[in-house]
Amino acid sequence: MSSGNAQHPRDDAEEGGEASGNSRAMSYYALTFSNLRPFDLGQVSILRVSGEDGQAPRRAIEALRQGRVVVYPTDTVYGLGCRIDDEGAVQRIFAIKRRPPTEAVPVLLADAAQLDDYARGVGPAARRLIARFWPGALTLIFRRSDRVPRAVSGGGDTVALRVPGHPLPRALIRAIAMPIVGTSANSHGMPPPATAQQAVYDLGDRVDLVLDGGRAPLGRESTVVDMTTDVPRLVREGAIPARDLGV
Repeated sequence: MSSGNAQHPRDDAEEGGEASGNSRAMSYYALTFSNLRPFDLGQVSILRVSGEDGQAPRRAIEALRQGRVVVYPTDTVYGLGCRIDDEGAVQRIFAIKRRPPTEAVPVLLADAAQLDDYARGVGPAARRLIARFWPGALTLIFRRSDRVPRAVSGGGDTVALRVPGHPLPRALIRAIAMPIVGTSANSHGMPPPATAQQAVYDLGDRVDLVLDGGRAPLGRESTVVDMTTDVPRLVREGAIPARDLGV
């Protein structure tokens, strides 16, 4: 392998669509979000979730279906997402992150069976990596298919795809029958958040919904490998060490 350089704490504490006790939810948010200013925290809608049962909150599903922008937990760091086929929502993500629109955003899939719908030229080396590391903390860059909007790819011909190890984003994707943007929930140039609190501190009330699933298990961004070259190229070493890839 070659290497290269390479976003209102009401009593909405919802898990699988059910609300939990009001006093516990409010005391939790009074403590953990008390330092977040100058934006109006009352305008940030936050749901506590687990997703470990493979179920996604109804409010999150409806938000994505309606073209809203959602912060959600993954196995690596917190993600900022929308459905990839809503150009207005994708453009909002670029604006929220203050990310140049020419810089592509990654895409999350529910499972590897979706890969050939959104990527072209998937070879044996890529399939070996997928068999070993998906679901998980490995992002692979492919030539994009026509089903990947140009707004997502930054106008380019490639797309970065991953099946996350966390069950919640996979459940959201299955529920809306559409991949979602999988960029980290931080402003451009800021560190990726390992908690919902960090994401809210950075992005404030610019997002429509925050799903708080506790600290991201790995707390580090995914490893990225470019599969469009003759020899797979390491773009970013992240949660999976380069030595473990075996290519």
